[in-house]
Amino acid sequence: MKVLVINAGSSSLKYQLYNMTDESVLAKGLVERIGMDSSILTHKPTGREDVTEVSEILEHTTAIRKVIDMLTDKENGVLGSVDEIQAVGHRVVHGGEAFKESALVDDVAKAEIRRLFDLAPLHNPAAMMGIRAAELNMPGVPQVMVFDTAFHQTMPEKAYLYAIPRVLYKKYKVRRYGAHGTSHDYVSKAAAEYLDRPLQDLKIITCHVGNGGSVTAVKGGLSVDTSMGMTPLEGLMMGTRSGDLDPAIVPYVMNKEELSVSEVNSMLNKHSGLLAISGISSDMREITEGMENGDANSTLAFEMYEYRLRKYIGSYAAAMNGVDVIVFTAGVGENSVVLRQKVCEQLTYLGVELDEALNAIRSGEPRRITTSNSKVDVLVVPTNEELVIARDTHRIVLNSQ
Repeated sequence: MKVLVINAGSSSLKYQLYNMTDESVLAKGLVERIGMDSSILTHKPTGREDVTEVSEILEHTTAIRKVIDMLTDKENGVLGSVDEIQAVGHRVVHGGEAFKESALVDDVAKAEIRRLFDLAPLHNPAAMMGIRAAELNMPGVPQVMVFDTAFHQTMPEKAYLYAIPRVLYKKYKVRRYGAHGTSHDYVSKAAAEYLDRPLQDLKIITCHVGNGGSVTAVKGGLSVDTSMGMTPLEGLMMGTRSGDLDPAIVPYVMNKEELSVSEVNSMLNKHSGLLAISGISSDMREITEGMENGDANSTLAFEMYEYRLRKYIGSYAAAMNGVDVIVFTAGVGENSVVLRQKVCEQLTYLGVELDEALNAIRSGEPRRITTSNSKVDVLVVPTNEELVIARDTHRIVLNSQ
């Protein structure tokens, strides 16, 4: 079976095409600047040169049509016909309580995803655009939704409920849902496999840190707590998101600055985090460069980011009464040598002993960055959310036939 994996954003669309016989990637790519007359399609067929095409792509339906055209192109394609695509898998951030696992796309599922737009306003509407666009371009092809929140549905009430009137949970399902679950699930299993230890015996803290970020306590293979909340805004300081803050700040600032709900929501989601503190960028690479050049604001932004990440690691070690493995993953976690170093240097009380030479190695494979004497194994594990989506899509479609 060939499975097309789609991760749709509001103005972008990532894709990967898998041959599930051997789980090989036939091609992958990215459509950027959707909605503009200078949209960019970057197509990467495996083992061949990349192809870039600039054209007008005003909405997602056209974007997916362009992707299909490229996948079936005589020179640059990897398919003889679009009919070779037998299933489509979509990343959907928020599944609420309705979806404890991945699910086939149908009218009931789509209605539920629309109902959850308010909980993931930057992501769920985009996912629905991707689903609709795939339906129009590939009618009759089964589609599967894979949810960032599903992995966290194993959290106990004491972890997912907020200390607010219970009626708000009963009426509106106000609770912690988490995110990045597909990544946390993948890297925790990959860590156990790398260490050749049973997953059910391990206490793992997974740190998915990129432009968005979250930390999860994984005990016996199950998520028991996670840093993101009802929405992806809670938790760590992120590229443009504030993360944790005193909730009284919101009405206080709204009153002082005469801000609307949408304006304060935009401030917290798009104009906070690393960008707000550094005044330079939301990109950790630029923050690190600024810090190395002696920029005080970049240094402060980095220190705040690292400090909050380290606090969550400590709190989850307490939540699980110990930790066996700490995993760094995603863009920052996999690539920032200095962030991993600064975090681990302050975790000696847990028995972490960093090997600086191992930490400095750059590799696309799972690896340990602690010494043989370290009481806690610290790993860098490249995440592969697309593969998880492809596997779930393949399994669900086969079971439905």
